[in-house]
Amino acid sequence: MRIALIAHDKKKEDMIRFATAYTDIFKQHELFATGTTGLRIQEATGLKIHRFQSGPLGGDQEIGARIARNEMDLVLFFRDPLTSQPHEPDVSALIRLCDVYSIPLATNMGTAEILVRGLKRGDIEWRKIERDQG
Repeated sequence: MRIALIAHDKKKEDMIRFATAYTDIFKQHELFATGTTGLRIQEATGLKIHRFQSGPLGGDQEIGARIARNEMDLVLFFRDPLTSQPHEPDVSALIRLCDVYSIPLATNMGTAEILVRGLKRGDIEWRKIERDQG
């Protein structure tokens, strides 16, 4: 599976702890991340991650383009709902694309845990069928 990992500044530590806890699962998949988030996860876990630009510099849009081309299977986006984001339109567009293309999306650690445990069980295998038909 192709998994995007994104975290706003105040949620990066949560994402690093999450990726560390689930390194054994993540290492079995192809990982993508926005710039700083990807770098910090790589440094903490040793996972191989394709890094895009940081979110405000277009990283969210790069991931969105992958979603639109059916090249992403799961998005874990730890959002900070209490801080205004200068690239909020990009964030909204990314979430909308996940809805349009039926890409599982977690915006917090609780939902992310459910999705990653489902990933381990094979609950998201239907994405492979979607990709093959696309």
